[in-house]
Amino acid sequence: MENRNPEFTELIPSLPEELGLECLTRLPYAAHRVASGVCQRWRDLIRSREFYYHRKGFGYTRKVACLVQAVSGGSKESDDRKPGGGSPSYGLTTFDQVGRVWDRIDPVPEYPNGLPLFCQLAGCEGKLVVMGGWDPVSYDPVTVVFIFDFAMRQWRRRKDMPAKMSFFAVGWYADRVYVAGGHDENKNALRTGWVYDLTLDEWTELPCMSQERDECEGVVIGQDFWVVSGYGTDNQGGFNGSADVFSFGSGQWRRMEGVWEPGRCPRSNVGVGGDEKLMSWSIQVGSCGGGRVFVTGSEYQGASNGFYVGEMVKLEKIEVSDGYSGFVQSGCCVEI
Repeated sequence: MENRNPEFTELIPSLPEELGLECLTRLPYAAHRVASGVCQRWRDLIRSREFYYHRKGFGYTRKVACLVQAVSGGSKESDDRKPGGGSPSYGLTTFDQVGRVWDRIDPVPEYPNGLPLFCQLAGCEGKLVVMGGWDPVSYDPVTVVFIFDFAMRQWRRRKDMPAKMSFFAVGWYADRVYVAGGHDENKNALRTGWVYDLTLDEWTELPCMSQERDECEGVVIGQDFWVVSGYGTDNQGGFNGSADVFSFGSGQWRRMEGVWEPGRCPRSNVGVGGDEKLMSWSIQVGSCGGGRVFVTGSEYQGASNGFYVGEMVKLEKIEVSDGYSGFVQSGCCVEI
């Protein structure tokens, strides 16, 4: 990385610019908020995309699992999709696989008593994106988008989603989040898709998929965004075995048949094997990164949740700190 940008010069007095940059690059992400208060130059540097990719290129980033987790009344039986079903309050939990450290992210200011139910997560450029879901009080679908900056430990409200969607697929690549399918506020299944640009804070509509896909699951494999299974308005719960695949290069969809077990719900159960092919988890959530995986689930309905980490073929059960054993609704991996 060439240090021609003024942000990368004279970072630390009496040190050559490359050594100053090296010192700041080695700072753990937990220290970034304090370091950004030293001066405007450090603040601009730490918040820049260039600095994130510089740290990533030299191996100073790490992958953290981010989970939408029940923080009160946390049983799977209370995960009802109807008003009055006793849904628990949900918060955001993080698990650092390297240090085996559990933590909880501060609540979104607009939702201090719990996240929107069934909101979706995405991890882009060291930031956590939270979007959509149902208002935890009224159960109305919402279009809100929030971004949590791990470096600053701050939430920001961003441009709302262009339409009310629930149970849609989500995937992310570089500084963009892709969403597709789900259903609208009238329970009609959707075949539409959108892409959100974090840098520009803009939404752009994608071409339509080959069919409606409610309760589908999204996953990014290489240069493609896969929208797996789902069902149409007239076939409630009839999960099919096909997928629509969006190519980042061509900007077009292609349909793939026979990639999923018909009749099986794909929500939070789609994994990617070492050969970059789809696989089905028998447990609830998979969050992958760097050849390792973090998963959680229960042996049977009503059983307590277990948490596991390891390689695809060998998982190790890990201990759960007090207060972090609640039901996990969904999750993603963020490299910070």
